[in-house]
Amino acid sequence: ADLALLDMLTAPAPPSPADLKKKHAYKRRDADLDPLLLAAAASYGHVTRNHYAHDFFPAVGDPRAEGAYDWTKWQPEDPSARHERRPRLKYVSRQAPRSQRAKQEGKENDSAGSTGGPLQRADNLPLPSSKPSSPNAASSSSATSTAAPASLLPPSAELEVKCMARTRVPTPHGPVFLHLYHNSRDNKEHLAIVVDPAQLQDTRPLAPPIRSRSLDAVWSDSETEMDRITRGAYVGRLSQKSQIPSRPADQRHDPPALDTIPSPLVRIHSECFTGETIGSMRCDCGEQLDEAIRQISQPITIPSPSDSSRSITIPGRGAVIYLRQEGRGIGLLSKIRAYNLQDLGHDTVTANLMLGHQADERGYAIAGAILRDLGLGADGSEGIRLLTNNPDKMQALEKEGIRIVERVPMVPRSWQRRQHSKLGADLVGVHVHDAEEEREKGVTMIGTGEVYGEDLDKYLRTKVLRMGHMLPLLSDLSE
Repeated sequence: ADLALLDMLTAPAPPSPADLKKKHAYKRRDADLDPLLLAAAASYGHVTRNHYAHDFFPAVGDPRAEGAYDWTKWQPEDPSARHERRPRLKYVSRQAPRSQRAKQEGKENDSAGSTGGPLQRADNLPLPSSKPSSPNAASSSSATSTAAPASLLPPSAELEVKCMARTRVPTPHGPVFLHLYHNSRDNKEHLAIVVDPAQLQDTRPLAPPIRSRSLDAVWSDSETEMDRITRGAYVGRLSQKSQIPSRPADQRHDPPALDTIPSPLVRIHSECFTGETIGSMRCDCGEQLDEAIRQISQPITIPSPSDSSRSITIPGRGAVIYLRQEGRGIGLLSKIRAYNLQDLGHDTVTANLMLGHQADERGYAIAGAILRDLGLGADGSEGIRLLTNNPDKMQALEKEGIRIVERVPMVPRSWQRRQHSKLGADLVGVHVHDAEEEREKGVTMIGTGEVYGEDLDKYLRTKVLRMGHMLPLLSDLSE
């Protein structure tokens, strides 16, 4: 092949286009069979051309290695020293076949492009290869289960959370501070919606501010004030004229909480795309999220610290911990399939079981860690009032060391209205949304409206009868 190519290049007249177009006019320069590649394939089993190109030749730096290609640097050895000669190199590829990688890592589109530390960007976190299991078995101190959901990271000795960013968000119910968290348990970006508008005031607040300790901490010796402000570690209202970076928690002196100020109101809320984004009336999740922020934002009336005979009003304070565990932990795909089973006559618990899931696969270890980072309900801090109907949620948070001083019920608005119309206006804690100005604003698709209908009543009855939620049934209060 080389001689034919040389003859063509040195010929008196170049070949015509017709000659070049003839099939097999000039033989390929590479051999039909590569003897070296065939020998390697016979010796080492599954060897591809990629293995040959990447790993077959040893480095030039060791010319005495058997197979080294730079033989000009090779010197003969003393026969008496041959017993000390290093063993023959075994060429092992760093690239496994695709079928083998798929078995080890699961589906190719399940794994992240690169790996990183547990508190780096969420899309850089590795995914495990084990099959899903309930995250309820996980705790903040240890992970005893060998199987973990597909979104979980390898279990670590201790659950860590870190607030990566914080910003002010104006809402129809007032300003909130949105915190984004990474953690060492899964690769999801969980959120904390902190309601504490007193931090925006120029006067010294009467209650300690609700701030993230991990966000305010010093991340590196080289970070600048602008680095801290950009991630949200600032105090007061951020503007072109006000740019005050915060100090770490151990360097600031927050006022102690007064006994007359109620404990912060906290809601642990799980993500619900259907209820929050498209206004599904199969559940009351969108209504619950709006109602939680509304209740937390309500002003608080307390006796004046200087004159107990006089009352003053302070802004509401608390937080909504927004966990990314769609469909009670089974994910949006299984949730949509469960909806079809519900249309066939099954309730929400049976539908989950028919799909191979548990009735409730949510976990609250990450919620507990976020609350501790915010200084809510942890040791040495004030307790919380928990906005929930779920006794399992209360027990899970108490196992995480969160001190709950009061449970505040979460009554659906349609049931509140029916209670109000049938039983009178003397019901404690019932808020009827009749004012038009209230119905015009809200933070979800439902807004401050109410979810109603046969699907919702069936869903709520199942939660009460089969999941033990503390909510009075209103079967005798039908329209």
